[in-house]
Amino acid sequence: MIGIIGAMAVEVERLVEMMTDRKEETISSVTYHTGKIEGLECVVAQCGVGKVAAAVCAQTMVLIYRPRVLINVGVAGGIGRDVHIGDVVVSRGLVQHDMDTSALGEPKGMISGLNRVVIPSPPELVEKAARAAAAVYGRRVHVGIIATGDQFISDAETLKRIAAEFDASACEMEGGSIAQVCFVNGIDFVVIRAVSDNADEEASVDFTAFAAEEAHKSAELIAALLPQLADS
Repeated sequence: MIGIIGAMAVEVERLVEMMTDRKEETISSVTYHTGKIEGLECVVAQCGVGKVAAAVCAQTMVLIYRPRVLINVGVAGGIGRDVHIGDVVVSRGLVQHDMDTSALGEPKGMISGLNRVVIPSPPELVEKAARAAAAVYGRRVHVGIIATGDQFISDAETLKRIAAEFDASACEMEGGSIAQVCFVNGIDFVVIRAVSDNADEEASVDFTAFAAEEAHKSAELIAALLPQLADS
């Protein structure tokens, strides 16, 4: 079983349409769609926006459906050097930029209990995801740190601060908590994000149109990646 999570309906609708032998059930207000995509058993869910919603969805998926790999897809703001609208960022690791116990002498972003700032994705899975992204999108693919927080970043100063503090290539609102759930459960994961904006003052203008446009590409990417996971 491969788990796939997107925050918004537009990010998962096409994947659900691609499923054969589809079934669904709703748990804690989240609908989980099970079936086959490219011949592999998958479970697809729209988690909703934000870290708590994403964590609830991911942990439920882990407990009920027991995926061996979990993929988070969607859009993000590009904040790294030379990361531009239309590029794709694949997670080398995830940080939570709004996690801050620095007043206690810990590094900013330190996740209590895990004693780490960066939660890494498995390199082999990252390589496969990056290869599939390059083939499908035909755009620049960056492998880097993705920063997560419960904020839609729309100002240049916050963008610069997050990029500098965490050496991040993109920022969004769900991946870090999904990564944490996967890490504590021992499940491989990767986050794949198309860059919808530069996380600057124009972010809210660019975001809505781009998300809809990229939904089909994201589904194509998953279809290209899944066969590579068949024997992993």
